[in-house]
Amino acid sequence: MKTKILNLTIGLLLIASFSVYGQEVKTETFKVFGNCGMCKTRIENAAKSVNGVSKADWNEETKIVEVSFDASKVKVDDIHNAIAKVGHDTEKVKANVDVYNALPGCCQYERELK
Repeated sequence: MKTKILNLTIGLLLIASFSVYGQEVKTETFKVFGNCGMCKTRIENAAKSVNGVSKADWNEETKIVEVSFDASKVKVDDIHNAIAKVGHDTEKVKANVDVYNALPGCCQYERELK
């Protein structure tokens, strides 16, 4: 009985180590437009809502977001799209004008023309 429990425990530890080992954690930084603390919360939550994103930190001064994600589950373009979907332009994806216009006044940044 003790041998079965020991073998089961070792098997579970091996399975857990392989699942962690299989992750390809990648960190990327890119520009996201916004102004304030509410923008920070919205941008970070949008990025973290993407399955596979483990960390998102947007800097209000530099307008740069740093995201860590499992590259085997998500592409960086998916993160750009999720952030644009909540009204914030990124360096690759422009937010829908109606979503941008629905942002609170303090969150409406000066949009760049492309």
